[in-house]
Amino acid sequence: MKEIYELLRAQMGHDFSGYKTKTFLRRVQRRKQVNQIENREDYVALLRQDPKEVAALFRDLLINVTNFFRDTEESLAVNAVPKLFEGRGADDIVRVWVPGCATGEEVYSIAILLREHMDTLRNVPGVQLFATDIDDSALNVARAARYPLALLDSVSDERRKRFFVEDGGSYVITKNVREMCIFSPHSVLRDPPFSRIDLVSCRNLLIYFGIEAQKQVIPTFRYALRPGGFLFLGTSESLSQFDDMFVPLDKRNRIFRTREGGATPILPIALPGHQSHFPQAESRRRPLPITPLRLAVETQVLDRHAPPHVVATAEGDIVNFSARTGKYFEASAGVPNRQLLAMERKGLRLDLRSAFRESMQTGRSVTCDGVEFEDEEDRVQLLTLKFETLLGSGDERLFLITFEDHGATLSAEEAQTRPRRRETSGEVERELRDTRERLQSTIEEYETALEELKSTNEELISVNEEMQSTNEEMEASKEEMQALNDELHTVNTELNLKLEALDSANADLKNLFDVTDMASIFLDSSLIIRRFTPAATRLFKVLPSDCGRPLTDLASDLMYPELFDDLRQVLTSGESTERQIVGVKPDSHYLVRTVPYRDRRGSNTGVVVSIVDVSVLAASEAHQRTLIAELNHRVKNMLAVVLAIAFHTRRAALTLDEFYPVFEGRMAALTRSYELLSVQHWKKVLLSEIVKRELVPFGLERVAMDGDDVALCPRAALSMGMIVHELTTNAAKFGALSNEHGRLALRWTNVHERVSFEWREIGGPQIEIPATEGFGMKLIHLEADRNMRGESKIEFRPDGLVVRLTFDCLIGDTL
Repeated sequence: MKEIYELLRAQMGHDFSGYKTKTFLRRVQRRKQVNQIENREDYVALLRQDPKEVAALFRDLLINVTNFFRDTEESLAVNAVPKLFEGRGADDIVRVWVPGCATGEEVYSIAILLREHMDTLRNVPGVQLFATDIDDSALNVARAARYPLALLDSVSDERRKRFFVEDGGSYVITKNVREMCIFSPHSVLRDPPFSRIDLVSCRNLLIYFGIEAQKQVIPTFRYALRPGGFLFLGTSESLSQFDDMFVPLDKRNRIFRTREGGATPILPIALPGHQSHFPQAESRRRPLPITPLRLAVETQVLDRHAPPHVVATAEGDIVNFSARTGKYFEASAGVPNRQLLAMERKGLRLDLRSAFRESMQTGRSVTCDGVEFEDEEDRVQLLTLKFETLLGSGDERLFLITFEDHGATLSAEEAQTRPRRRETSGEVERELRDTRERLQSTIEEYETALEELKSTNEELISVNEEMQSTNEEMEASKEEMQALNDELHTVNTELNLKLEALDSANADLKNLFDVTDMASIFLDSSLIIRRFTPAATRLFKVLPSDCGRPLTDLASDLMYPELFDDLRQVLTSGESTERQIVGVKPDSHYLVRTVPYRDRRGSNTGVVVSIVDVSVLAASEAHQRTLIAELNHRVKNMLAVVLAIAFHTRRAALTLDEFYPVFEGRMAALTRSYELLSVQHWKKVLLSEIVKRELVPFGLERVAMDGDDVALCPRAALSMGMIVHELTTNAAKFGALSNEHGRLALRWTNVHERVSFEWREIGGPQIEIPATEGFGMKLIHLEADRNMRGESKIEFRPDGLVVRLTFDCLIGDTL
């Protein structure tokens, strides 16, 4: 931790050794986690090597947590703000100090409270708010006084309208409030404090300080405050052991007032690298190694037998006191200091000043005998002053001043009546000469101080004029910056409108890509992928990260070796190409179009590849060709079937009247089969539908059908329709359907696409085996054995006709 403190102090200029240890370690642990470092030694090594990490740790240690109008500011407005203005006129100034101001929300909150009270006064004093912090970036935010709307939740609508100006998407503090606030970098642990302050508001800063740092900061606040000044702390902070300096005004809200009649506050002295509040002056020379016994002996001898002495610098600052020097010095009123010539007791000033000046100018030892002074009990002491020159570290001149008392102290009466030795004229002349020298020295010092004061006054006047000039330049720069800010705001508004239009166009384009089921790829002049639609990922192995890669480096599902040549041709000629490509997957076909990509000037700057899946269209075309061929084949076969039916019917009929009904019935059966096939788009037809179509005219209640749903191909369906028609017409003329008591029993089964069909007539008239085979029987045998690749058996039983057919239900899709 000490090394981290040193690194922060060396680079950032701030000492965090007074920080609370646990808080400090938590911030270090967070930085270790961010950098993925486990042990502290490695993190310290990183801090040594990387100044950026030191700055990052510094920013993490500055926990900027603030807000507008915390819940206790209203108590401040009631209990403290009116008292700040009591007895103040237009020539007075109310001074407020806000250390640890962060991004300025608390500063502006207090400024708004003061401004609201100022508006109620007739004689308004001036107000200055000094806001300090060690975080320069936070101070820049505070100086800009620009905050987003989300940070103004705790600001009432009335105050927002009165003290804030809307500018774009943020709000800016009004000028009359901003001009009251002065922001500057300042460390309460290192830099001198402000003075003559009426109110110190330090909210939630002390909670990050350790005990020693708090012991230094709270007296600093007490020193900075005027008598009767106010101290405003955070709700989690307290004064600890400094209750004697302040009186609680609102203990619950942590508002305190300086205690009247208390001891004069002493400003703590904080030196870089020191932990104590009042560091002891160290010897300018490095001490030699001394044994503990010898050190104890020498210390006791010096304390008891050596004359009291002090060591001072050439500027008169005392850097070391010996024991028993309180008799000769007392603390001066006002700001604490260690000046030799400001702490001596009455009667020592002239002799100390003249001897110190002579020793400093001549570099020799100076002795003053017979010096009289009054101690703290108003008794007179005679002593001898001796000045000796020493050398400190770095050849710095130091002066050793010793005090040797002569006799005991005397009262005022004893001092006046004590016998005095008779002074000679030489001694009188020497004393007169010393007095003249002292007077001359005093005159010279006075004239020198007057010249310095005059020179300082001239410098202050010059600085004031320069500050006024700088202020005028800054006002001019401020106006220019405001004008530039207005222009930037206008440009920013235009850019926002263009960005919104661009976002809308991109959204429309993305939705178009998502809705369009077309693979499109946009390439530049080097055939590098610029953009692609989601559908392109189904054909090309392309990912969003592949934008910027050549298209030819990616694998695709297209058998398109000419792709690169076509792309180059489009870039060269500017003419589109179109190809129908076969895909890697079976029965996949694609239409690939490559067109030039033209910019708004019409220049050819790339290629657009669009791919449409035409597999369904290609399959439809192939199916259409097959249907046309099959239709031609079916028409030819149908005409052959019609001719065969007409020929055999004519042979069996004696007259035309006998020929026509038979021929018409057979054509109707053929037509009904065609109707079923047409309804099913010449696909498979159920056997049960074919049977029902033929038997409906005779009543299905006389028919018992038992069988599974067997789907027949078109060829088998036409043949089976002819067979069932012949059996139905024969049963209506000679069989079971010729009387009222007859009925039919039909059964069929399907085993491995092999159909077994049985036609059984029951209850009809007794039949006899015909002597010759008629056309109907020949048609049954012809269709079953040849066209259906099966076999047929016809039995003429006394109780009725039985026909058994065995055939393949899937002969083929063509006739």
